[in-house]
Amino acid sequence: VQLQASGGGLVQAGGSLRLSCASSGSIFSLHRMGWFRQAPGKQRELVAVVTSGGKTSYPDSVKGRFTISRDNAQNTVYLQMNSLKPEDTAVYYCAAAPRVGVPYDYWGQGTQVTVSS
Repeated sequence: VQLQASGGGLVQAGGSLRLSCASSGSIFSLHRMGWFRQAPGKQRELVAVVTSGGKTSYPDSVKGRFTISRDNAQNTVYLQMNSLKPEDTAVYYCAAAPRVGVPYDYWGQGTQVTVSS
């Protein structure tokens, strides 16, 4: 499975962006699809997860603003980001964990999101 992230860019605070993560193979059976981000000088942070069953979870820092979804037919995962803040500025990565209890084994290249104040 190869993942390709896209959709990053420069946006003003309060704006929106939608990131896409296209897979070269089927994502239907992949247990968890996630979006991570890493800002300069900071640790990588998980910002959204969606399971094969459609369950989603978010940290408090993005809850209510970010929405993750997966389209198994298109082998694509999306991250809709609304009400963006300057602190959301980071490189965003998509990743996949194939089974329950295993780490994220597949990673896409990052896409830069910059939120100006």
